[in-house]
Amino acid sequence: MIVKNIVKSLKNSSVSNEEILKYANLIYEALKKVRKENPLAPSITNTVTINFVANAQLASGGSAAMVYLPDEGEMMARISKSMYINMGTQFTCYEETLPRTARACLECGNNWVLDPVGIGIGEQRTKILSQFKEFKPKIIRANASEIIALASLWGLVEKSENTVRGVDSTDEVSSAKDAAVALAKYTGGAVAVSGKTDLVTDGTTTFLCEGGSKYLPMITGAGCSLGGVCAVYANVTTPFVAALTATFLYNAAAVIAEKKSRGPGSFMQNFLDAVYEISCTQ
Repeated sequence: MIVKNIVKSLKNSSVSNEEILKYANLIYEALKKVRKENPLAPSITNTVTINFVANAQLASGGSAAMVYLPDEGEMMARISKSMYINMGTQFTCYEETLPRTARACLECGNNWVLDPVGIGIGEQRTKILSQFKEFKPKIIRANASEIIALASLWGLVEKSENTVRGVDSTDEVSSAKDAAVALAKYTGGAVAVSGKTDLVTDGTTTFLCEGGSKYLPMITGAGCSLGGVCAVYANVTTPFVAALTATFLYNAAAVIAEKKSRGPGSFMQNFLDAVYEISCTQ
């Protein structure tokens, strides 16, 4: 049943039914493997959502570790198969922590995940995100405006006039497709663009992923925790399948949670329960 639901959630008119079924089975295997192996996916994430990120990683079957000091970040990058870096809240030490951690990820072949939230705000954030081009994150998870802005910052698309309103997107997911494809081709990994209908690409194959809930934009940490869960699955499969798996899981869990919820508060609790329930399905 779960493979059937995965197939329904993946949309690409240029991909054969056999190819979609292949990806659906890979997603299912990733769900099972994480639940069995309980892989570690350390995070350097923003202080607003640190609790929700950790709880989502645990609910999906992974193990969480939250760090922020330079030596801690580098050490975690070298002992784990994946790492999550979220740019949300900046500390002075991050000018050393984040590039040092990303460099260690690259050197160790770590499948690290980047969420460039807040891109365009402040000199330190811009400097660090510029440096990240060298370290090639294997998964980039962001909203449409952030994806366009990052591809522009890295010189992969024409300089964009779009604006990012805090953590909110001012662009439609469809308008970020070219930027997402360019980023994925450059990094050799995958890009997940979050919105009403999500887009996930490896630069060659692109899927639109349906599901979600009206409550997701009303809670703090939905996108941030999705990045953390991408890192969990990046332990056991390719970056593209990891991004697809996390996106499917979130969209399916959100649909289930909304039906049981009276508002954003109850939705957060029901959402984590649904993430756990779906990831436990065998």
